[in-house]
Amino acid sequence: MLTPPRQVAAIEDVSVRRMTSDQVILDGIDWSVRAGEHWALLGANGAGKTTLLKLLGATMHPTTGSVEVLGNRLGRVDVRELRAHIGHVSTSQRVPQDATAHTVVLTGATGTVQPLWKKYDEATREQAYALLSELECKELADRPFGVCSGGQRARVLIARALMPSPSLLLLDEPFNALDLPSREDLIDALRRLAADRPGLATVTVTHHLEELPPSTSHALLLREGRTQAAGPVAEVLTGEAMTRCFGRPIEVTSQEGRWLARSGRRS
Repeated sequence: MLTPPRQVAAIEDVSVRRMTSDQVILDGIDWSVRAGEHWALLGANGAGKTTLLKLLGATMHPTTGSVEVLGNRLGRVDVRELRAHIGHVSTSQRVPQDATAHTVVLTGATGTVQPLWKKYDEATREQAYALLSELECKELADRPFGVCSGGQRARVLIARALMPSPSLLLLDEPFNALDLPSREDLIDALRRLAADRPGLATVTVTHHLEELPPSTSHALLLREGRTQAAGPVAEVLTGEAMTRCFGRPIEVTSQEGRWLARSGRRS
């Protein structure tokens, strides 16, 4: 009998409320992520996607329920230590614009905004170069981050997030504001990453099915803080499920592992 993949994250009956207004942001969420799974997290603005990603990233705690990440339950672990083992990529991350791409990747080893040069030995520096090469942007090593294109920045930030060799990689709208060539370069990079690192689990927040790489294995749909559907991507990314999630008629098609969603007029 095959051994089931190791559980990377488990969320059980989780709710999150905004304390000042008692607004429900997440309501009764149950979800698990296993090693080697690649999840898409979809829903309209305000559905709770970013909050759910923060729970997985150990940057906030639930109001009720339990969150376990990498075998550690939030509330019973030093979250600073836990965060060091979780890769997190967001276009809103603070990055010194004048730092070279190689320096930005190096800071992933210390989890700092500014480089801590005394902490980086030769092996760490070589690892940063290797990750830039893996993301096919080694030519950016000496280029200031601030003059890199949006797509180049996204790949550099992914390389940075991989420095501590995480088991879980969280991608918060990594395709934001990318043009078509940059989007396709990033999709291809994520596809290769999934193939080259079979134990890595990823969760990607996006608004567009067209941004999902062919390696996407699972999807979770959120609406107003509640799960609408969750499971294997072919079972979840259907016109019926997407229509329920977004509240308007949506037609979904797929071809060679890529997805397309379009909305018709309301009847």
